[in-house]
Amino acid sequence: MAKTNERLEAIIRVFIAIISGFILSIWFWIIKIFTIVNFIITLVTGDRNKELSRYCEIWTTQAYHYAKYVMFGTNKRPFPFTQLKNPMTKFEK
Repeated sequence: MAKTNERLEAIIRVFIAIISGFILSIWFWIIKIFTIVNFIITLVTGDRNKELSRYCEIWTTQAYHYAKYVMFGTNKRPFPFTQLKNPMTKFEK
């Protein structure tokens, strides 16, 4: 019976990986734009935009949890099937 549950979880994991991966890939294009904008802001003002950096870090954290789930490192489902995880890095205020 345990093998049946693991097989079912593996099948469900495929669908979750496709949906989460699609969302993360679209989000990644937005992150690329934000990275370029933050680079330009840093060149012009001499200081990075902390909000853009934080948003990029949130994506990085979600991508890490997604990869961990897809590689069977955890059974905790990734975004959007759970709430967004806190960024792994603490930002100064």
